Amino acid sequence: MGSAIDYRGPDDEGVYFDASSHVGFVHRRLAIHDISMAAAQPMASHSKRFILVFNGEIYNFQSLRSELIAAGCLVTSDSDTEVLLAGIEYEGLEHFIQRCDGMFAFALWDKENRQLYLARDRMGEKPLYYSILPSGIVFGSQLGSLTQHPYFDKELDRNAIGLYLRHGYIPAPSSVYKSTKKLMPGNF
Repeated sequence: MGSAIDYRGPDDEGVYFDASSHVGFVHRRLAIHDISMAAAQPMASHSKRFILVFNGEIYNFQSLRSELIAAGCLVTSDSDTEVLLAGIEYEGLEHFIQRCDGMFAFALWDKENRQLYLARDRMGEKPLYYSILPSGIVFGSQLGSLTQHPYFDKELDRNAIGLYLRHGYIPAPSSVYKSTKKLMPGNF
């Protein structure tokens, strides 16, 4: 699934797999803010409770970073991904993402509570597709990666195709595939 989008992230790739929960992340990286390996993904929080894959950019991450450091949080890189993780750990997911100004979509695995969160920015600039399969859930920033899963259902959604012909795009939560949805903007 990661190989299907390797052109999107020429700078690095990373894989995380938690065998006890069967949660796996693949990330292709285009380095923008911090090009060091300290900003590589999937990224674990300093406590190791949270694992994050992040697509996008948080425009106000420098001011958020300063606030978190002043509050005693450990932030060692110049990466908006690490700021997002530190903020979620310190303030909680729902509260901290409200403070993030940017375009993003991400997946967050909470190892302690064994919960997976998918989140998308308020304007919906970065897409996040998901599909519920008989064996679990697959998600990604592009449909091409999801279609690589052996159990992915490729049945087309005729209503969504009609929406595309009418509007020139398929509005969320629909996608071209009947079994696959797009997370609505501003939701997690």
